Amino acid sequence: MPFQPQDLLPAEEITGRLSRTDKIRLLSGKDFWNTESVDGATGFMLTDGPHGLRKQIGSADHVGLADSVPATCFPPAAGLGATWNVDLLHDIGVALGREAAAQDVGVLLGPGLNIKRHPAGGRNFEYFSEDPFLSGKAAAAMVRGIQSVGVGACLKHFAANNQESNRMRVDSIVDERTLHEIYLTGFEIAVKESAPWTVMHSYNKLNGEHTGESYRLLTEILRHTWGFDGVVMSDWLATANRPHGVQAGSDLEMPGSNGLWDSRVAQALDAGTLSEADLDAAVTRLVTLAQKVAARPTAAPVDFEAHHALARRAAAEASVLLTNDGLLPLAADARVALIGAFAQTPRYQGAGSSLVHPTRLDNALDALRAQYGDRLTYVPGYDAATGDATAEDIAAARRAAREAEVVVLLIGLPASYESEGFDRTDLRLPPSHDALVEAVVDENPRTAVVLMGGAPVEMPWSDRPAAILEAYLGGQAGGSALADVLTGVVEPDGRLAESFPVSMLELPANADFASHPTQVAYREGLNVGYRFHDTWQVAPRFCFGHGLSYTRFEVSPLSVAGDEHATDRQVSVQVTNVGDRAGACVLQLYVHAGATGPATPEQELKGYAKVQLAAGETREVSLSLDARSFATYDATDEAWVVASGTYEIRIGLSSRDIRSSASVDIHGADIVHPATVTRQPVADDQEFAAMLGRAVPVPKALLPFDEDSTVSDLQQTWLGQKVHGALVGQVTKRMAPDDDANSGMMAAMIKELPLRGIAAASGGKLSLAALDRLIGVLNTIRRR
Repeated sequence: MPFQPQDLLPAEEITGRLSRTDKIRLLSGKDFWNTESVDGATGFMLTDGPHGLRKQIGSADHVGLADSVPATCFPPAAGLGATWNVDLLHDIGVALGREAAAQDVGVLLGPGLNIKRHPAGGRNFEYFSEDPFLSGKAAAAMVRGIQSVGVGACLKHFAANNQESNRMRVDSIVDERTLHEIYLTGFEIAVKESAPWTVMHSYNKLNGEHTGESYRLLTEILRHTWGFDGVVMSDWLATANRPHGVQAGSDLEMPGSNGLWDSRVAQALDAGTLSEADLDAAVTRLVTLAQKVAARPTAAPVDFEAHHALARRAAAEASVLLTNDGLLPLAADARVALIGAFAQTPRYQGAGSSLVHPTRLDNALDALRAQYGDRLTYVPGYDAATGDATAEDIAAARRAAREAEVVVLLIGLPASYESEGFDRTDLRLPPSHDALVEAVVDENPRTAVVLMGGAPVEMPWSDRPAAILEAYLGGQAGGSALADVLTGVVEPDGRLAESFPVSMLELPANADFASHPTQVAYREGLNVGYRFHDTWQVAPRFCFGHGLSYTRFEVSPLSVAGDEHATDRQVSVQVTNVGDRAGACVLQLYVHAGATGPATPEQELKGYAKVQLAAGETREVSLSLDARSFATYDATDEAWVVASGTYEIRIGLSSRDIRSSASVDIHGADIVHPATVTRQPVADDQEFAAMLGRAVPVPKALLPFDEDSTVSDLQQTWLGQKVHGALVGQVTKRMAPDDDANSGMMAAMIKELPLRGIAAASGGKLSLAALDRLIGVLNTIRRR
């Protein structure tokens, strides 16, 4: 029987009874996945779980990427963001929470909601959107669902963690306005609307500070301004200086490091550089969290069939119909050529720490064969693991396309192309996939191309197929869901939560993305995603919010109500399904500030509603705007401010399909300071310095070595090369992946692991004192 809240002592009282040694011990994990216990606070398990539980089987002392219990694999966040459906995400959160509770898991490590600054970000499949408003609403819904069954959720990765390259030490240089308006707003929404039990700080530095040691980020912003009262934990091996972290507001080091930092914490307390009050505050928050976990009701049995059905619904609702000349939905009596190995061996989730062992796995081949029987011909076309195709593969695809009435061609990104741990170097598909599209469409223009992957790709052939469907990574039921969408059993309800550029070379973030080992400068400022495309009139291949339907919608002129002397407004509009079948319309509310106040993007998403309508049905939809909908962040006063002036309210079906608009006068009482205006989408040195309010920092040099230096850095000196070989061998033995899908991630992680991470992962074999002595020797003997 679980503890009842009334049986527990107040957390502060438990903290007061603990010895200093026990308090310090509580600040670090017991092992890889579990927290420590003290009298009155039992330790609990944390596991990965942004889109499915990944509880490790057996000893919890290593990464264990494949060795996990079966769990429902829902579509990753890239697809869930495309649903624009907070009710669905809440239901998925409930399902995740129930599966975690059944496995006695206390905290599920998710959802992730970092902004997709650049579409080549290696972990973009784990994040919802390029837009902070949409990301925050999605994450809040999922957190509420998870925590409704007594399991803690963990927002991650806080903050400005927008690339995988050198993620464990790279310094993200971001001006204050951009930081608050783009990279913090999603976290703020989720914290205020869902009260997560935990937040995970990221690996990277932010403006010169490790995020886990930033008092401004973790205490002033997260706790004081937003009201977060839960536990801040480190990402795994992200701890850079434990005493500084505790002082800044970071409570829990994960994973456990065999007391690596305990002596330094004690020394800081003795020296007065860390206060007993800060230590007690961290311990009290950890005890409070342990009490919440202990008070959870007994877990109910998991209905895995219902969860599979929910995953199927989610995958269908995440599918985005990018183009369609009427080919889709497929005719029930068509002769179909199904081409593409992903039909039989699907890409259904991303590689990395979120890898889920599914309870079952559907595929499109079986699902479509059940529909079309012997009227369906299947040709693999390429190798599912590598994406490579031979001349014979393409010739077979040509023959099948020529002999069919319609073709369904599945292409996309193999697992080796996108993963946690490394970024993509381009947005291209495997060359053989582009070749397959051209060859198949040459033979049969009645081709529907289906994309499987976790992020945008370049599509120079996009005007050639009869239809293009973005299926993202569909989770374990993605194959059946794809068949449902292609055959019209359900609508393709998804709308893009990210822009698909024509070429990544057009993107301002591309000017400084994964280009330096120790620093990344966000010189594009607010010019991220549709904010860039719409402001600078650079047309994307497919725009933010885009998605076609099997039916059609009309939107009436909007009306705006509200006190003209206040900022709150109510926007109302009627939407009608003028087609002959039911469907979902996603109404998107954008605000255009024009010349009002400081320079702003052309428009920004400030509200949305997903509306299910029967054929011929009309419904009135109301959306609310408040002061924040019109506000910008003033770096001078460190506050959100509203400029007086005329704003345009826009309702659209995408960022580039605006159906109705109206102007409103807003009377703000705030003083608004001017902001830097750049002449181009990417700030030059002078403009970027003005945005930062200081000189542009020089990237940290790779020499001399320090605790932040990576394993790869050691190769710069002859002695370092010898140490490098020994360290790689030891770390590989301890952290080697147990599946092929994650070999790329682990290779990158070992290469970019800071030396302090080596000590933390050594199981107590390498102390910080010994590490510092080694670094001293390496810096003394640097000649090759």
